[in-house]
Amino acid sequence: MAKAKVYIDGQSGTTGLQIFDRIGSRDDLEMLRIDEDKRHDLEERRKFLNAADIVFLCLPDEGAREAVALVDNPDVCIIDASTAHRTADGWTYGFPELNATQREAIAASKRIANPGCHATGLISSVAPLVQAGLLPADYPLTCFSLTGYSGGGKRMIADYEAQDRPERLDAPGIYGLSLQHKHLPEMQKVCGLDRAPIFLPVVDDYYKGMATTIMLRNDLLHGVTSAADVHECLRAHYAGQALVSVAPLGSNGPTLYANALSGTNKLQLVVCGNDESTTVTALFDNLGKGASGAAVQNMNIALGLDETCGLV
Repeated sequence: MAKAKVYIDGQSGTTGLQIFDRIGSRDDLEMLRIDEDKRHDLEERRKFLNAADIVFLCLPDEGAREAVALVDNPDVCIIDASTAHRTADGWTYGFPELNATQREAIAASKRIANPGCHATGLISSVAPLVQAGLLPADYPLTCFSLTGYSGGGKRMIADYEAQDRPERLDAPGIYGLSLQHKHLPEMQKVCGLDRAPIFLPVVDDYYKGMATTIMLRNDLLHGVTSAADVHECLRAHYAGQALVSVAPLGSNGPTLYANALSGTNKLQLVVCGNDESTTVTALFDNLGKGASGAAVQNMNIALGLDETCGLV
């Protein structure tokens, strides 16, 4: 059987490098590598884009749109890691655990939009609760999301790792203060919310790992009398999933650490609270299930392989 041909457009960026790290040594794939001095050559890129079975786009939004326009081979499956197509018609959202049919939709699609990292955290918690009818679509949802600095790409990594960096980088940095973060449209659409969440991201002085937390008033939910009801809903939704799990209620101790799952491609939901209020925190690696690991999972599904192939 012929090996699937894989091309990464944007191979030198953080996400592209992380994808290559996960699949570059696999013997079931043939990696197509453009010469470094030709990676901005439009015609050379066109050749590689149309020669592949799977194309990963690890580019800014406009670059991703440009790349898609260069593809005229109908057999090419594109997995876009940018924000450009996550709410676009004709694109399948690449979170296989979203519902009972999403994995099949990904397998049948030639246009897959890889989720955003912060969006992955919120959607993994919220979408099952909306689908089950526990969380009303018009709920006034709030969320904060803590991430390692690698989520900001090469420039932010360089800033944090510079020897003469400013002292302010020693402390958590709250950003997105306009409350118009670029992941909000996919959060709202994929979860089926009537309004966008109030969302506040925080970057801190550690390399990778995320903790995305939603906070809920139980009396504003449907059929919820305690945090245990929320936990059971999520546990049932993710039962049997290979990469997403729900921690046993009360098993994580008094403190959660955002880097708990760094270096993996897994996501774990932790439910805490009492009869009055509930929090759900998604713990995962922003470079794993939050980006490159998710992209590889989607590729595996698109190729009809075990979705965890090459992932830990």
